[in-house]
Amino acid sequence: MTIKSHINNGILSVHAKPNSPKTEVLGWDESKKSLKIAVAAVPDKDRANIELLKFLKKETGMKPELVSGTRSREKLVKFS
Repeated sequence: MTIKSHINNGILSVHAKPNSPKTEVLGWDESKKSLKIAVAAVPDKDRANIELLKFLKKETGMKPELVSGTRSREKLVKFS
C-alpha cells in the first residue's frame, strides 16, 4: 500500500496514533476514509505533528502541510 494512492485532489485524510514505538503506516480505515499512521512522538508542543509531516515528506517525496486537525487525531494534510 502506498500513501500516494490515498491522496485525493492533493488532500490526505489521516488518523494519527501518537506515542507509538515507531512511525509507520498501520493501514486504511474504511469507515473513516482515512489512513491510520502510528507516530513515534508525543502529542505535546506540536512534536507529533512535526514527526508526521516529516514521515509523509520522506514517504511521498512531496511537501505536506497540515490544513486541519492540529489538536486532533483526525487530520487533513495537503500536498504540493
